[in-house]
Amino acid sequence: MERVGEIIRIAGPLITAKGIPGVKMYEVCKVGEKELIGEVNRVEGDICYIQVYEETAGIKPGEKVIGTGEPLSVELGPGLIGQIFDGIQRPLPLIKTIAGDFITRGITVPALDRNKKWHFTPTVKKGEKVIGGDQLGTVPETTLVKHIIMVPPNIEGEIVEIVPEGEYRIEDTIAKIKTKDGGITPLKMMQKWPVRKPRPYKTKLPAEVPLITGQRIIDTFFPVAKGGTSGIPGGFGTGKTVTLHQVASWADAHIIIYVGCGERGNEMTEVLEKFPTYKDPRTGEPLMNRTVLVANTSNMPVAAREASIYTAITMAEYFRDMGYDVALQADSTSRWAEALRELSGRLEEMPGEEGYPAYLSSRLAEFYERAGRVTTIGSKPRIGSATITGAVSPPGGDFSEPVTQATLRIIKTFWALDSNLSRRRHFPAINWLNSYSLYLETLQKYYDENVSPEWNTLRDKAMALLEEEEKLTEIVQLIGPDALPESERAVLEAARMIREDYLQQSALHPIDTYSPLDKMYRMLKAIITFYEKMRDAVNKGITIREILDLPVVEKIARMKIIPYEDKAKMNAEFDQIEKEINEQFLHLELQVSKA
Repeated sequence: MERVGEIIRIAGPLITAKGIPGVKMYEVCKVGEKELIGEVNRVEGDICYIQVYEETAGIKPGEKVIGTGEPLSVELGPGLIGQIFDGIQRPLPLIKTIAGDFITRGITVPALDRNKKWHFTPTVKKGEKVIGGDQLGTVPETTLVKHIIMVPPNIEGEIVEIVPEGEYRIEDTIAKIKTKDGGITPLKMMQKWPVRKPRPYKTKLPAEVPLITGQRIIDTFFPVAKGGTSGIPGGFGTGKTVTLHQVASWADAHIIIYVGCGERGNEMTEVLEKFPTYKDPRTGEPLMNRTVLVANTSNMPVAAREASIYTAITMAEYFRDMGYDVALQADSTSRWAEALRELSGRLEEMPGEEGYPAYLSSRLAEFYERAGRVTTIGSKPRIGSATITGAVSPPGGDFSEPVTQATLRIIKTFWALDSNLSRRRHFPAINWLNSYSLYLETLQKYYDENVSPEWNTLRDKAMALLEEEEKLTEIVQLIGPDALPESERAVLEAARMIREDYLQQSALHPIDTYSPLDKMYRMLKAIITFYEKMRDAVNKGITIREILDLPVVEKIARMKIIPYEDKAKMNAEFDQIEKEINEQFLHLELQVSKA
């Protein structure tokens, strides 16, 4: 029986309806004659409030509202990779072929292609017992991603039928399971999952493995763990989007999911144009062969913006359940929070700070808490992770505003972008004094075992120099650097080397755009070795001017463009630099002693 009610009030994207029998929270409804998609977000007796994911202009009170009985869900299966979706998982390229450059209201297009055939290879046999999360077979979705077809989480039983290897559509039945109650459940390559419900896992694992990004300031000082959470707030022009692009391009994740949540149309256009041209750094294949894009720009319906990050994290959890490491970038959570504020205002809820709803923090926490490195469900568990990085766009770069502060209380890695650094053309413009990472202690063992036992000591020494420089800078501004004792000038020079020769990194340089951990270690070791030699030389009466005239100083400045593909050759170049540091300081000391 069709469950139909009628519209009694319209306020922008918020529709008030009455008379839908048995309507539930988060149920999807079809609104008006055009059957626009909406989601129930409040129920009061016979009346429900529906946030509509499309433009509501032209809809009138009295038009019908149909309840579907289902929550807002996403389709999960082969065909996700390389696709560009809107906030409620409508494929934008397909919509363009049907409706042109603008999304026609009421258009319904399946998220995944129903006609395309995929090569399915079964990995189970008739008679085997399976539970939710078990692997049924595989599909080579792209050259970079082997799509694992899994038993849905809430199903278990005995395989009574499995198709042979061959070409199948996502809606074809590939297996049948006899459940405990004796019923037969057909399984397809595609499954659906409600976006607001986290997918289950067996256990959450400690944050012991870093997500390597190839960005020196991140991996050295403020690393994020696989399955961790990070935030990157900054004002206009500080480089949030470029930094997210760098993380997406170079992070050692199997799957990238990028959400343009309420960003300007021209910025999202740049993402859509650039991502297909990026190459996967490890294989040379197009980066889109392991990427999903969710585009919900600022001129698209505000309600769909609120749903977009749930759509993205659900897809991330799905790939995590296959045993993949997934990196999700949300750009930006501030625009998502603004959507929450607009909808909350239309619902006439009591506003919190700066008009944001009182539940802003809990909604942000719900999103970030779905990150994690986990042991998946199933009889043969896999280990997968979903790492979330959320950009925050505080008005005027004010980090005290509610969204930034609420995010800070949840995330464990904070990359604070600084407009002063960006004005000085220092990129990434991450302020090393305002940023932090709570993963340093848990990741220490990884760095000791996989890079060097010296790694953490070198990092601590470098950070100490940068902090000491900040203290000395106030004195320098008053009396000038020449008035400082030589030992303090040595600190300033070492800190300058760390800032300019190590932390500053060009996203456009073919070599400097990415640094592996072993190269970072050798660079940092060379700078700290130079500082320690400089400090000892100053104590023996050698001036800073004489030290800075050493030829090796220029070689240190050019370390960042040493190629890293041939590891033996790279190490030989760094060995030569360290050798020259020792020889040139020894020669300088001999000259001074003779004089």
